[in-house]
Amino acid sequence: MSSIKRAATLKRTSIVVALMSIIGAASAQSTTGSLYGSAPGAAGASIIVESDSGLKRTVEVNANGRYTLGALPVGKYTVTLQRDGKVVQQRDNVQLKVGAGTDVSFAEAAATTLETVTVTAAQLPKIDVTNTVSRSVITSEQLDVLPLGRSAEAIALLAPGVVAGSGAFLNGSRASLSFGGASVSENAYYLNGFNATNPLNNIGGVSLPYGSIDQQETFTGGYGASYGRSTGGVINQLGKRGTNQWHYGVQATWQPGSLAESPRDIRYPGASLPPGYELQDPTLPGSLYRSRRGDRADRTTYSGYVSGPLIEDRLFFHLAGEYDRSSGALTNSIESAQQGRRHYTLDAPKFYGKIDWNINDSNTLEYTRIQNTDRYDAYYRAYDYPTRQEGERTGTFANTTKLKDNFDIFKFTSYLSDDLTLSALWGRSRQRNLDANPLDSSNPFISGANNQDPSITGGTPIRNDQPAINDKASNAGSTTRGLRVDLEYRIGDHELTAGIDNMTFQANNEGQAMTGPGHAWIYSRVAPGSSPSPGFGITPPGGDGYFVQKYIFSSTTSMSLQQKAYYLQDRWQVTPDWLLTLGLRNDKFTNYNSAGVAYVESGDQWAPRLGAAWDVFGDSSLKVFANLGRYYLALPNSVAIRGASASTYTREYFTYSGIDANGNPTGLTALGPGPVSSNNEYGQTPDPRSVAPADLKSQYQDELILGFEKTLGDSWNSGAKATYRRLQTAIDDTCDAGRIGDKLDAMGVDPSTLDIPGCVIFNPGKRNTFLVKKRDGSGYVPVSMSGEDWGLGGQKAKRDYVAVDLFIEHPMRNNWYGRVDYTWSRNFGNTEGQVKSDLGQDDVSKTQDWDSSYLMEYAGGYLANDRRHQLKGYGAYQFTDEWTASATLRVMSGAPKTCLGFYGADESDPVGYGSSYHYCNGSPSRPGDAGRQPWTARVDLGVMYRPAFAQKRLAFGLDVFNVFNQRRPLQSESKYEEGPYTGSNTYGIGTYFTAPRSARLTASYDF
Repeated sequence: MSSIKRAATLKRTSIVVALMSIIGAASAQSTTGSLYGSAPGAAGASIIVESDSGLKRTVEVNANGRYTLGALPVGKYTVTLQRDGKVVQQRDNVQLKVGAGTDVSFAEAAATTLETVTVTAAQLPKIDVTNTVSRSVITSEQLDVLPLGRSAEAIALLAPGVVAGSGAFLNGSRASLSFGGASVSENAYYLNGFNATNPLNNIGGVSLPYGSIDQQETFTGGYGASYGRSTGGVINQLGKRGTNQWHYGVQATWQPGSLAESPRDIRYPGASLPPGYELQDPTLPGSLYRSRRGDRADRTTYSGYVSGPLIEDRLFFHLAGEYDRSSGALTNSIESAQQGRRHYTLDAPKFYGKIDWNINDSNTLEYTRIQNTDRYDAYYRAYDYPTRQEGERTGTFANTTKLKDNFDIFKFTSYLSDDLTLSALWGRSRQRNLDANPLDSSNPFISGANNQDPSITGGTPIRNDQPAINDKASNAGSTTRGLRVDLEYRIGDHELTAGIDNMTFQANNEGQAMTGPGHAWIYSRVAPGSSPSPGFGITPPGGDGYFVQKYIFSSTTSMSLQQKAYYLQDRWQVTPDWLLTLGLRNDKFTNYNSAGVAYVESGDQWAPRLGAAWDVFGDSSLKVFANLGRYYLALPNSVAIRGASASTYTREYFTYSGIDANGNPTGLTALGPGPVSSNNEYGQTPDPRSVAPADLKSQYQDELILGFEKTLGDSWNSGAKATYRRLQTAIDDTCDAGRIGDKLDAMGVDPSTLDIPGCVIFNPGKRNTFLVKKRDGSGYVPVSMSGEDWGLGGQKAKRDYVAVDLFIEHPMRNNWYGRVDYTWSRNFGNTEGQVKSDLGQDDVSKTQDWDSSYLMEYAGGYLANDRRHQLKGYGAYQFTDEWTASATLRVMSGAPKTCLGFYGADESDPVGYGSSYHYCNGSPSRPGDAGRQPWTARVDLGVMYRPAFAQKRLAFGLDVFNVFNQRRPLQSESKYEEGPYTGSNTYGIGTYFTAPRSARLTASYDF
């Protein structure tokens, strides 16, 4: 047979094996990869695989000349075909990718003649026809080169359909993300297979030291029944591990503020109000709201690692540390409680350690230790806005925040036979969540000092030394425990997998407390003759409309959460060209309050999953695939805060005749009956049996994906994918207690004999049955509430996401690789998800949406994470053996704007929520009707030099971020009014912006 025919035969055989082997199912928590291939004419011969960490496994070539080996730790392998103790062929440096199968096939002639052949390369299929999962994988080699931020979120933003969440939602100092139109709390993070999502509110998670990331998977949909608890996306990081070779390295990065541009100054927007309306302060439009000139930071990172064998082929370790420090200055706005310039330091030390023990060729044990700290400190210097000059230190401090996470993860894998594998993972974590102030001032927080009556202050606002309105308990924090067991069995054309997946979360003294005397003062003004809060019958303040509010908000509590799941999945190769993935998962979620009493029990939740892949021509040049699945999401622990535990959230309205030296109002005259609460939070403890219905359904979403991938010649891949996601059930709270009273009246029950809860958790638009406690203690009255009973009519929670993704890719060849993705999407409905971005409200599943039917009028529109157009790209080109250039690109259309005002044409406030209704100037205003934020375009460039004289162990890099220095708003203030007919001076002002241009220098040495 000629070499051409032999190569063609090998290629065809590899394709058949890729279709026939049932391995490499990508999954959200996967830490392993698989090998498969063919050895024609070598039935009965042995395939021996050995990793660079000494793991060795042997499998026999079957009667059809094929073999498979699954559940292999990610790394580099040597694959050998051996017969009668003689090496027939050998492949070196075979790199396994997480969650994927790698084809290593052997030539028919050598397998038949037993000639020893060294195979230097194999033609791998360009299109992976073995799965239907939507994911991207970035390797450590790419992370070394691409100009990226050193975080899991920066890496994930390369994936199509992933956008940055609102800047209001942070996990420590780390950013949040939205996947496929979902809110930022609907994602899951994993480290070496263990859940590392924020244990309190599910916003964000923990990531590895950047240099310790071996691979990062970013899932945007379509994963199988073995994983769940996400209706957004999944970030799965795998850390590096030790091998039989000793390695060590050090790296330093420097991002000097002197090479960065300043952010743009922010000015009060101009306002054109209709007749009958006036601004809170008509003199402010166009004037300076916040100076940001010179607001820059220096950032340095030092990291190092060492890895190698403790016992060759058996015991290995990898240790790595990273210290990241940012220090800079930020100027507070002219309205801030502290009129000054904040000088801050952000320290983020990380530690990663991993031990791998190959007990024998059939059993392995892994231990991972991770420590991750995020600490923020700051002090103030005086700042004079008229002269824009910085003065001396004021003696005040910003709150010190510290988020510290520790993880211990153990994983045992047993290869019981060639077809049966058992894996068990157990892990635990502990988080400390500090938020306190070094000053501990006894003064109240003063908000809105610029709105104090100038006839009293003489036009000079009176402030004090209290820098923060809230802090946390000194021992606030969370712990988690998790157990996962999976059993995989291959039989014929089926790969069956069954398992359990359990997590427990415990939170201690989380929530917020008031600083100082336990209350704050909020100064404001309304148009003369207007009521500051007509919904509570607050009388107009008279005069020029100046008034003050006494504000109290306290919510500290403890809570816990149990998540249990089991599943069964079958990957079935129906024909050589068709693969089906059939799965069923059952999830159960139980939330407990501070007394350990369950207030939400989900019961059985069955989630079917179905995937299909068709290799159209049988040569891996065109794949058509589809995926249909249901995904459930638990309520995070934080729902108990303000939901199932005692909390206080009140405002009391006064006029005043004076202000003392510490900003306290004097000569108070009440404008209302006393403290009022829009959510009926007066410090009472909710009854756990009344706070949520027994028939509450967990949030779930159905997802349909249809797509294809196609080779273009020998050097290009392309594809298209359509995604449709529909939110079927949501969970939020409603605070319209009067509606329950009306239903009791209709039932012939006297509401005055019952303790009607102020707010309850429910499924918006669905029928739920609540238990209302009798005041005489004799039991409960069941009340069935439909959407109509809540005044919603036929309105229910709605969120539809539809997207079309197109991509073209040039894999690494001829010294370069690159990929470009374009996404058109539409995210429409009346429910963003568990949070509310336009207000920065992170009360997960307790947003102001659905608190009353009045708040939901005209709520349907384009949701906060809607980005109609996205263009992303990344790539690198190696000019010479020493020089490499790289780039990333992100171009996006802007987010929709929201305008929230008082209710209706008469500017009323039927439920006491103030400027929170979907009306502007008395007219309906749906989300998006107020326009959109501008398009943004960001180009990041990098260059790396690895000198030959240092044998490429030494590297120098330069990255420039936002090369064209585009500085545009990403989000703006949505609150339109301060009172009826009183326009807010900050409506429409930018709240979060694209980061200005900066540069980063890197030096590293690896041995």
